Amino acid sequence: MASAPQSTLPIFYNELVPLNSQQHTGWKSRQVDKAPWVAKQHAIPLTVEEFVSAQRFYPIVFAGGANSVPLALMGLNEGVNVFFEEDGTAIGTPYIPAYVRRYPFLLARLQPDSDNLSLCIDPQSGLVGEFEEGNALFDEEKKPTEHTQNLLKFCERFEEAGNRTQAFMQEITKADLLMDGEVAIQQSDMPDKPFIYRGFKMINQDKLKEVRGDQLRKWTDSGLLALIYAHMFSMELMRDIFAKQQAQGKGPQPAPANATGAPVIG
Repeated sequence: MASAPQSTLPIFYNELVPLNSQQHTGWKSRQVDKAPWVAKQHAIPLTVEEFVSAQRFYPIVFAGGANSVPLALMGLNEGVNVFFEEDGTAIGTPYIPAYVRRYPFLLARLQPDSDNLSLCIDPQSGLVGEFEEGNALFDEEKKPTEHTQNLLKFCERFEEAGNRTQAFMQEITKADLLMDGEVAIQQSDMPDKPFIYRGFKMINQDKLKEVRGDQLRKWTDSGLLALIYAHMFSMELMRDIFAKQQAQGKGPQPAPANATGAPVIG
């Protein structure tokens, strides 16, 4: 049985195998009302199509490193998620990123030298298997069911959104708009002991002001400028997330003056 490359699996995924009628005849996927796989994740990959919806709930930042990607922060400290209980029950009705909704499916390239993508699953997810209830993945003729075809379309749209997100990142990187981020959060009872969060990138507003007018018009027409502002507006939520952590008993412990909290991007 062929397997997708396992060396650098994305978050959530424990294993990836191509979905096929020979091995997975009789398998079903089931819907659940809890997502334990996301409960300990504080930073979730985000596509540009989701910025407008996500910025109402999460700070949108960019991962550090050479190949930066947008991230929705569900917590400021590693392992902390203020939008999900420990068992994966959602707290309130936040926007759920497509990355979370896609699991346990994924389009993967089985051959490094090929551009073909195959629909794969994480068989260890507990969401696909030989269940009595659920949506069948293949029919009696071993053909993909309508449910499977819809899953494939969702993954294809996600892949397309990922390509547009990559183009967005290339554009703002080329314009040198990204800088190392830092947020200091003070508590009223400890004004001289702020928690300082680093480990992420954000838009440099000074550099944005230097962008030429013709470039800004181009970005306005393409929608890129709106994405930049969605990110900038969302950063106001950093303190809200910190307050949620404190209220849920998930906040960092008091530290010496000018202490550094656990990185936002661990």
